[in-house]
Amino acid sequence: MKVTEQKEKNFPLGVKLALIIGCIVLVSLGTVTFLNSYFVSKDVKITAEENNLTINTRSATTVQNEINSVRSNVLQLLDLINVASGGRTSALARQAEAFFFERNSDIAEVFVLTNNTSSNGRIVIHSHLKNTRFFTANEIDFTAGEDFVSQNRDNLLRACRGETICVNASPFFKTGVMALILPYRESGLEQCCLIFFSLESISEILGTGSTNLTFMINDTDDLLCHPESEKVLTAQSMKNYPLVKTMREKNQNNEETRQIEFDNIEENGKKIRYIGAYQKISVADISVLTVVPLDTVLEGVRTTRKNNLYLMAVVLFVSIIFILTFSRYAISRPLRHLTASAEEIQNGNFNTPIISALNTKRRDEIGVLNKSTQDEQEFLNTFARFTNRGVAKAIARKEIDFEPHLKDVTIFFSDIRGFTAISDGFKNRFGEESPREIIGFLNDYMSRMVNCVTISGGTIDKFEGDAIMAVWGILRDDDLGFELLPDSDPKKKELEEQHSNHVKQDAINAIRGTIAMRYALMQYNKDAEAFTKAHEKEVRQNTSLTSESDAVSILVVPPAVLWVAKTRWNILPSVTV
Repeated sequence: MKVTEQKEKNFPLGVKLALIIGCIVLVSLGTVTFLNSYFVSKDVKITAEENNLTINTRSATTVQNEINSVRSNVLQLLDLINVASGGRTSALARQAEAFFFERNSDIAEVFVLTNNTSSNGRIVIHSHLKNTRFFTANEIDFTAGEDFVSQNRDNLLRACRGETICVNASPFFKTGVMALILPYRESGLEQCCLIFFSLESISEILGTGSTNLTFMINDTDDLLCHPESEKVLTAQSMKNYPLVKTMREKNQNNEETRQIEFDNIEENGKKIRYIGAYQKISVADISVLTVVPLDTVLEGVRTTRKNNLYLMAVVLFVSIIFILTFSRYAISRPLRHLTASAEEIQNGNFNTPIISALNTKRRDEIGVLNKSTQDEQEFLNTFARFTNRGVAKAIARKEIDFEPHLKDVTIFFSDIRGFTAISDGFKNRFGEESPREIIGFLNDYMSRMVNCVTISGGTIDKFEGDAIMAVWGILRDDDLGFELLPDSDPKKKELEEQHSNHVKQDAINAIRGTIAMRYALMQYNKDAEAFTKAHEKEVRQNTSLTSESDAVSILVVPPAVLWVAKTRWNILPSVTV
């Protein structure tokens, strides 16, 4: 038997569907996630820039008002002391000083310094006001102000010549203190006013806990105020800070842009992208700068994007599981049943229950295929009844070689003796219904004879009216190529003997078939006689084949050898039955 080759399924249909659906989910959700992240990030960034610029503007304005307030309060005190009778040492002056420091506790010390041009620009302390409570409360050395004066001669001289300067005094006071140096004129002297005040109020203005970080620098790019107090105490320079460098470049070019994006390398070596805004105030060339890291601004967007990716992964997973499950039970399993049915048909198994179990009620392509397979089964069964099941199986298995070639077979012919007389008897007995009765008679007779041929291994070649032509050995695949081998070849004798045994076995099977047909005929006649006897009193009597004229016998052709269409026939020897 020829075995149907099974093709390995390297790429099942369910996997294909899962990949297709997976790609659709990935592309669709991925595109939505990307576009959503892009546009939301853009909107959030614009909002962050506007918010950062607003914070910077508000901080700069508030700081300017705070510094102007300190300056105006100190100058007002100095004016009051100068007009008081008795001068600095008068009771009114001392009372005004005490009242001033009580109301302005964040001001630590005030100096009025004179540029003594007669002594090569030596700075001389003209007057000195000290808030001893401030020094005591913050445990500050009382000489911190004098130390600052001695080490900042150049800045003091600049102030005496008309510049307003702001300097970080925190390293001297060991706490957040800023020095504001103002030009001051009294009695025509070249003087300046040095004011030391706490950064606490300004730090509160700039804020320390918000996302946006705001700090201040002076005209030399030194830190004046910063949320990280360590940087202020060490007087860290911000000259190389990208935002400061950009600000100085744009100010030189008179550009009005006050906000940029920049990258900065942090102390840990990590590169961070910032949004930065800056603004100068009208006092002492102080600049207020506000920055916010883009990572912090876009953290919500990235979290949403990450959640969307997780959601996309879940949807993808669920989709794949659903598609695999659906394809398994709704597509793959029915297709496997359909494939198994097709394999059974190819193997010649036309009556397998697998085909009968196919679902033909489905309203899709698989239902159509199932119905077509069942129709094919019905057609093959009908074809097998009209020819021979062995032939039908051989055709389905593609075991028949339709190319002309020689083959040794045993053939058999038989017909019904006196069939013409029998037909006339049917006509006289049944009249117009005789054709139907004759066909019924022939079907009954032929089915019995065909069964005998089949069980003996024969094949019905054709029916010719009442005649039957049967063949044994037609389905056997015998190669006669051994006849071309030389007689000296031992293989020829072996193959010839094997072939001869096959031919003899075919003849024996044919004889067995004819004997079986004889017994079947006897049983048929017995059944027909019983039926006739049971209905002899009816108007229409059944015709029995037991009479001499209606008897059926097998006509066997005498021995002979025929050649037909390059096929070698071995005629069954004459047998009398």
